[in-house]
Formats: sequence, structure tokens, C-alpha cells
Amino acid sequence: MTRNTRIWSRLIAVFAVLGVTALGVAGTASAQDSTIDQIMRRGTLNVGLATFVPWSMRDKEGELIGFEIDVAKRLAEDLDVEVNFVPTAWDGIIPALIAGNFDVIISGMTVTPQRNLTVNFTIPYAHSGMRLVAHKDMAGTLTALEDYNDPDVVFSLRRGSTPASFVQATLPKATLNLFDEDGQSFLEVVNGRATATFAYDPTPATWVERYPDVLFVPIEKLYNQGAEAFAIRKGDPDTLNVFDNWIRLRWQDGFLQERNDYWFRGREWADQVSEQ
Repeated sequence: MTRNTRIWSRLIAVFAVLGVTALGVAGTASAQDSTIDQIMRRGTLNVGLATFVPWSMRDKEGELIGFEIDVAKRLAEDLDVEVNFVPTAWDGIIPALIAGNFDVIISGMTVTPQRNLTVNFTIPYAHSGMRLVAHKDMAGTLTALEDYNDPDVVFSLRRGSTPASFVQATLPKATLNLFDEDGQSFLEVVNGRATATFAYDPTPATWVERYPDVLFVPIEKLYNQGAEAFAIRKGDPDTLNVFDNWIRLRWQDGFLQERNDYWFRGREWADQVSEQ
């Protein structure tokens, strides 16, 4: 047996122990293609999102509309590909991205250090803050945020959301009930089963307008002001570069600002959406 033959025999034995075949090695190399390359080759941009007003929601015909929808459609148009939306429960959206269920999260995801340990974020494409919304009868005497740090105060919040993390960290004595959607969280307060909730603008104003006899904003301060960004899988600088530069261009030409103003500063779209 020649020296080269012995080396190959040892390598084959090692691959066998590790469960690696020549086909598996080739598959790994293919899997290392950037997400943007896969999008262009496939001709489709797969976008993971969770529905909440007015980022992404269903209109009266059941079609997705909202700020995120406009952003993702414009991104796909500029890339000259189709867009496919993949609605996903918020608490599972990052694991679903990592598992490859879609290419990118465009869903009002606030950049946090904890999330950034798991995914990479683009530069921000939106900026927002959240407000406290409470039941008038249950919270009428609570005038400061620290008044809500009490076991008798019940918060209803979307599971896995930034507001839920904020309340856990800031008001640790309060009772938390967690739900899959913002709408469920607000209805708990409307129906008197929870004292208050937190949500990002303009959702609080929308619900107060809908239930003015029940809901109010007890404190005008905007909390936890942050930045929202696309989330992608780690180790993919090419995709990050393309998305970052797209966001820069669309801030510069006014598209992102115009869409932000339409969905977050006005209510012209409200008659398109059924009450939840």
C-alpha cells in the first residue's frame, strides 16, 4: 500500500466515524452560499413576520398590508424577485429564521444585545417607542410608572416581545400574562382581566380611540425608544451588505420616511382593517 493510499484510507475512516460523505462535504459547500445568492437564484424573497398593527396585518379581504409589507415588497421589487410572506408566531420567529424557514425577519424587531447574540441586524429601517395603556377603572389612581410595580397589577403582553422584557426588568413585582398577539393583550385590558399593557406607537392610540370609555394612556412618556432592523442569520456579510445599502438608499430617497409617516402618523388606512 502506497503512502497516498494509506492517507486516503485514514481520511475515509475518519469521515466514516464522523458520518461525513463526499456528498455531505459538497452539500456543506453549497449551503455556504450567501442568502442573497440563494434569493436571486430562486427568484423569491421569503420574509418572516408576525402580524401586529400597523406593521403587518390583515385587511378586510384577508390580504397582508402594513408598513412591513410595503417595505418587503419594495425590497423585492428592487431586487427584481417575487416576495413570499411567512407569518410566524413571535416567540418562535428567531428559531424559524435560524432553521431556514425564510430568508429574513422584517417584522418590527427591535435591536437588543440579547437578540444580536443569535442573529445579525442590519442598520435600522425604523425607529419607535412604546406607551403604557391601562384600564380606566383599574388604574385610575396609578399616576407613576413605579405604581405599577405591584403584584396586584396585571400586565397582558405579547410573548417574547420587547414590552414583555421591559416589564419583567422594570416592574418585576407586577403579574404578567403572556399572549401570542398584541390584539389578545389589549382585549384582556378592555375586558378587565388585566390592568395594563405596553405597545409600540401607534397601536396604543388605535386602541384608545376604539375604546375611549375603557382605555387611557396614564403616562405620556415614550418608553424604551429603540431601533428596528432586519434580522438575518449570522455569518453572511454579503446579504447584510446588500440589505444595509438598500436601507440607506431608501432613507435617502424618502421612501422609508414616507411609508413610516403614512402608517404611524396617520389613520387613513384604518378603514381597510376589521376591528379585532
